Amino acid sequence: MSVLKQRQYPAFLVIVAVSVWVTITGNYSFFSNLLDVYPVSWMNIGFIGSLSVLLVAVTNILVSPFAVGRMFKPVLVLVLLISAASAYFMDAYNVIVSSEVLESALQTDASESLGLLNTRLFMYLLLAGVLPGLMVWVLPIKHQGVFRSLLSRGKLMAISSVAIVAMLLLFNSSYASFFREHKSVRFYTNPETPIYTAIKYAKQKLDVAEHVAYQKIGLDAKQQPVEGKRRLIVLVVGETARWDHFSLNGYGKATNPTLAQRDVVSFDHVSSCGTATAVSVPCMFSILDRDHYSERVAKASDNVLDIAQRAGVTVAWMDNNSDSKGVALRVPYTSYRNPEINRQCDDECRDIGMLDGVQKLVSSTPSGDILVVLHQMGSHGPEYAKRYPKSFEKFKPSCSSNLLEECSQEEIDNAYDNSILYTDFFLGQVIDYLRSVSTDFSPAMLYISDHGESLGEKGIFLHGFPYALAPESQKHVPMIFWSGREFAQVQHKLEEPDFSHREFSQDNLFHTLLGLLDVKTSVYQRAMDIFSS
Repeated sequence: MSVLKQRQYPAFLVIVAVSVWVTITGNYSFFSNLLDVYPVSWMNIGFIGSLSVLLVAVTNILVSPFAVGRMFKPVLVLVLLISAASAYFMDAYNVIVSSEVLESALQTDASESLGLLNTRLFMYLLLAGVLPGLMVWVLPIKHQGVFRSLLSRGKLMAISSVAIVAMLLLFNSSYASFFREHKSVRFYTNPETPIYTAIKYAKQKLDVAEHVAYQKIGLDAKQQPVEGKRRLIVLVVGETARWDHFSLNGYGKATNPTLAQRDVVSFDHVSSCGTATAVSVPCMFSILDRDHYSERVAKASDNVLDIAQRAGVTVAWMDNNSDSKGVALRVPYTSYRNPEINRQCDDECRDIGMLDGVQKLVSSTPSGDILVVLHQMGSHGPEYAKRYPKSFEKFKPSCSSNLLEECSQEEIDNAYDNSILYTDFFLGQVIDYLRSVSTDFSPAMLYISDHGESLGEKGIFLHGFPYALAPESQKHVPMIFWSGREFAQVQHKLEEPDFSHREFSQDNLFHTLLGLLDVKTSVYQRAMDIFSS
């Protein structure tokens, strides 16, 4: 009795099948954004179809050099999983898988990661990634020697290249317009953009990892002799706050009832250094401006906290977020994500709990000026409803899901606005504490958010877009200042006409902090100090 041999599939055919699969299942956002600018019509239908061929061909070329020998199946399975995960986040939040998004994802702690988990993500991974990945894994592949295998991949890449050239020639005018005018749409291609982003990110990290001699700057930093009271400055680094959702800046809802009674100054034209915490936070404390910011250089040199500490200021970083993103490596650091340290914890530990730490630090520091950084959890999405206690649910109905597209725009805005309302309360409590110690200190509070947030405008949620393509909602941030009357030079500046409406950015923070602390150093630039005369 003869036994039929099990059918074996050519490797190139499996690569093409995977490319077709990820093009179909992973590119809903790409084609959705494409159809917004190229509506289905007899004029556009050929071009739209050619893009499908182009995506399959490009995926073939990306995958073929790596899917060889023992790496054949692992590479294809990895591509399927990357495509499925990327498709979920692009489809659910209309985000682009940028370096900023990848950096944020890799630096997100466990509790924040859990906030992104839901049934829909599981179904995407299962149906578009895991199950087809298992099929590829168990599929019998026709064995080829190394030479034949490389030849086969070379032929596939050559055929794919011909297909790409053919599509570009057939629809030359359409592609010229597409590449010139619709760059943002191209960033939704999957798995092309995620793979490109991952390679670019890995290269950046390898560059950062190369040994670079650490550079100390501001070695000449000294404080002017203090006349009168000691300075106590609290810098609050906000999280995911939009300037246009602060009623201090004209927003229709009363999201700042507390600050409205605290005689603060709200700056309404402030831009961020990045669209993600992992970029904005180290950038704003660095001497580098946004145009010249480099993670490699920033990590290998002092920041403004190091210089202030060297000048004799007592510096501390208190964190209710994931971490300081490398800023507080050389100054005292305390995490308040722990209920054993933070007494204000319910569903999660609240920002207000950091005030206990401020009080303890002040009471245990008998001399010298003090600079405290409070890093908020703020309005971190997509679970905005977790960012505030239930008692702050003033705006209703509010979205309690991390699947924002399942909520109405009103519910999303209300949940987000409630988180801003809690930030307003927190900042009010900081100011009240500073007022309570004003007999012994010259107090000041400066609040600035790390970046903004998209809440569904044009179908875009969250943050992390490439800066050049990001909407203003992700780059335009709130900044609020309060001080006691002892800061005479500041009070004089605040009286200048339209001062709070001038354009500033996170680039100003480095020099503004040195100015507030009256630290004299050659790296200080008076023109970059917001409050300099």
